[in-house]
Amino acid sequence: MDLQLTDRVVLVVGGAGFIGSAIVESARAEGATVVSAARGDGADVALDAADDASIATALERVLADHGRVDAVVVTAAPAAQTLDASRLSDPVQVAEAVEGKAMSFLRVANAVIPAMREAGFGRIVGISGQNALLSGSITGSVRNAALIIAAKNLADELAGSGVAVNVVNPGPVSEQPSPEVSPGKPGESSPQQIAALVSFLISPVAAISGESIAIGHKVRGSVFL
Repeated sequence: MDLQLTDRVVLVVGGAGFIGSAIVESARAEGATVVSAARGDGADVALDAADDASIATALERVLADHGRVDAVVVTAAPAAQTLDASRLSDPVQVAEAVEGKAMSFLRVANAVIPAMREAGFGRIVGISGQNALLSGSITGSVRNAALIIAAKNLADELAGSGVAVNVVNPGPVSEQPSPEVSPGKPGESSPQQIAALVSFLISPVAAISGESIAIGHKVRGSVFL
């Protein structure tokens, strides 16, 4: 299938990370002009998703260099393994985690929406996680659920504008995902599998918006309506 991404300009926030780098590679393989953004080294532009000024500066550079932004993928967030397991219900850690994931997504999305509205086309994808569907970690559940809820609200606000907003929810991510899925758990997926789904969602051929899509088998043994 031709995803019609040739010469489309795609900004990947967190593009130097484990999942982000696979998304960059996948979109480039489809012919897109991809700009990777991150706080540290290894990206095309510097962007701190916790800082509105940093986001604005990075976006100005992308627009100056390429004239437009057709799609934005936000996968910048502290890894789940960095959360303090002894503080999973600590309101301070929960608030910090929401800030680091959901609010980072919302800042970047809000920054790119005006240009996309003007162009009459845009694709925004956030990477959340199936922890939103699981209890046992208030921090993990709330930070992922907040991103999903924010994205759905944006999608509804943008309905009919040509700008689509969606979320991809991986379970555990591994270079060699196991086919096994335990009861009450999500299935594993690889960065490349996540990237393939994202490449479809950011393409003009995808008529999807407002969705939260699980990848790597949605939590086994539960029904979500």
